[in-house]
Amino acid sequence: MTKLTRRAVLSSAAAATLSAPFVRPAWAATPELRALMWEAYLLPDVVTAFEDTHQVKLVPSFFDGNSEAYNKLRVGGANEFDLVQADGFWPQLYFREGLIRAVDYTKVAGTAGYLPEFAAEAFTVLTDPVSGAKVGFPFCWGAYGITYDAAVVAPDQTQSLTCMFDEAWAGRLSTSSRFEENIALAALLVTAEMGTREAPRPDGKPFNPYVLTDDEMAGVEKLLIQQKGLLLTRYQDNPTLFQLLQSGAVVAATEFAQVYRQLLTATDGMTKGDFRHTLQPKEGGLGWVDTWLVTTGVADGEKMDLCNAFVDTMISAPVMKRIGEVAGCSTTVDLRATATEEERKLYLMDRSSEIAGLFMFDQPSSPEKWERVWSNVQAA
Repeated sequence: MTKLTRRAVLSSAAAATLSAPFVRPAWAATPELRALMWEAYLLPDVVTAFEDTHQVKLVPSFFDGNSEAYNKLRVGGANEFDLVQADGFWPQLYFREGLIRAVDYTKVAGTAGYLPEFAAEAFTVLTDPVSGAKVGFPFCWGAYGITYDAAVVAPDQTQSLTCMFDEAWAGRLSTSSRFEENIALAALLVTAEMGTREAPRPDGKPFNPYVLTDDEMAGVEKLLIQQKGLLLTRYQDNPTLFQLLQSGAVVAATEFAQVYRQLLTATDGMTKGDFRHTLQPKEGGLGWVDTWLVTTGVADGEKMDLCNAFVDTMISAPVMKRIGEVAGCSTTVDLRATATEEERKLYLMDRSSEIAGLFMFDQPSSPEKWERVWSNVQAA
């Protein structure tokens, strides 16, 4: 069985674009630009044009999740790769461990086109708290929110995570099989109800749903076991969830807004619900921002100039528009001036301010405890 990941979802969405052969010129002495990235963001024609313009050969390598990329970088990858992608708080981890270097927004003209929330001074997730240096460039963003049929579930009900644990919808709810997001979302509800967010945290930092006390983890486990009896299923892929929501078998589900977009653009005449997507419930929500990072293997000079030029190409408005369409995600660049009303709704262009209230994806503070809790939930 294929493991369900957000990257697998994006890759499947981009399959049509990536099916064409990716052929590069066989230049003998052409410099290489080596990128460790998510496959869904590779646009072959864009890469070929960049190669021709800059007389460079892009050598992409792909990974499925942040942990995989992190492990590749730790075993000499900073010298094997020039560019790498990551999301959430992973870039800060990379920077602390000397895997990526600081970047200069003034060297990348396209950064002037960022939405206000992703401008250098506003998006502090990519700012090193010690040195104040910028450590990467925002690329795409999204959340693990609630897609629901407003013809059945009142919108005000989905403003709280209790919607996904409400016995009134027993047998008509669904969540993904991703254990980390299930635990983190439940943690937002549990800690809000326990009132423990303002108490001293285990790591001495502000509240983070990926860093929990034992009491909070116990509450999460109890809540997820209770929820298990309310779920129709934990879906393994987006086509399954699409069918469940389209048919009315499921009226609310947590997902990355991929299925929400598919439901709004379905042309088969079978989709009849009033589908909407809640990004940020009152207890908080989970968000992600994919980024471009430059490894410490890149020194100032020609290679750094090439890295800046590649990022500038990828965050240009025309390329970002295609990235959104192919990968089915929201972009950090402001495309509203040229977007249709439907595109603004589909890609949440007028809702980017909500990113500020989302907790970024992170590495669980104790993977062993999280895996044990999930095992207990599955076995219950």
